[in-house]
Amino acid sequence: MRNLDLTTLRSFVAVADSGGVTRAAGFLHLTQSAVSMQLKRLEDMLGLSLLDRSGRTIALTASGEQLLAYARRMVALNDEVISRLTHQAFEGEITLGVPHDVVYPAVPQVLKQFHAAYPRVKVRLEASYTRTLKEQFAKGDCDLIVTTEAGLDQGGETLSTKPLVWVGAPGGAAWRQRPLQLAFCRFCVFRGHIVSALDARDIPWEMGVDTESDRAIEAAVSADLAVHAMIEGTLPPYLEEIDHGGALPDLPVQHINMYGATGSGDEVRDALETLLRRAFAGPAVQKLRAI
Repeated sequence: MRNLDLTTLRSFVAVADSGGVTRAAGFLHLTQSAVSMQLKRLEDMLGLSLLDRSGRTIALTASGEQLLAYARRMVALNDEVISRLTHQAFEGEITLGVPHDVVYPAVPQVLKQFHAAYPRVKVRLEASYTRTLKEQFAKGDCDLIVTTEAGLDQGGETLSTKPLVWVGAPGGAAWRQRPLQLAFCRFCVFRGHIVSALDARDIPWEMGVDTESDRAIEAAVSADLAVHAMIEGTLPPYLEEIDHGGALPDLPVQHINMYGATGSGDEVRDALETLLRRAFAGPAVQKLRAI
């Protein structure tokens, strides 16, 4: 009778969830070589190839996909038993504020990984505008906030600096129209930068969609009725970066900042902060990387 090793299963799940050995090693607080050895040990024990390493990146094989579902259940059950019988489960609630425009794709991955590690801690997600989030944070309504800003206020930490890019409908032509039709929320912090950049190039424009609804913005832009600007790497799949060939002005960079990081030794809060740093420091959703 052969018994599966939960340590190797945990490493396998971490690699599948985090997008590669490097990020999984950081999440597990192990070296890359240790994670690689555990994956090889699991494959040897089962006599199966779980990862397809034939290309420049690796992906789960059919056997790997099948194992992943079982592995998740086994790791989750193990953690539940330990938590219930040792009374060491962390409990409580953390309120995390994130601007609408950077929720995707980083935050879903962060929440998924955090829930796996601390299933009894509730993360209450507040999605709003940077200005509103900073007001809520100042009043103590949010424990931790992520913002998009041109600068950094006292007490903040810059997670990433990325350029704004013009976005439109896939294959769309709205960016060629003059006056240029813009779609922006009334409280969007990017709005002033966009208008200033267009005025500096003497490009005529109109605010074709002026709303408080992000859904309305996305609907109008995806229908090729107007253009918008977003932080590079945060586009939903139904929009694309406009390849305008210089017909539109270059846009300034924006800082993705975090406020509320304390480094107080609170394991749960520190873990959430660490996941946010990793998610915004690089691509939040990656293909599995080669070992």
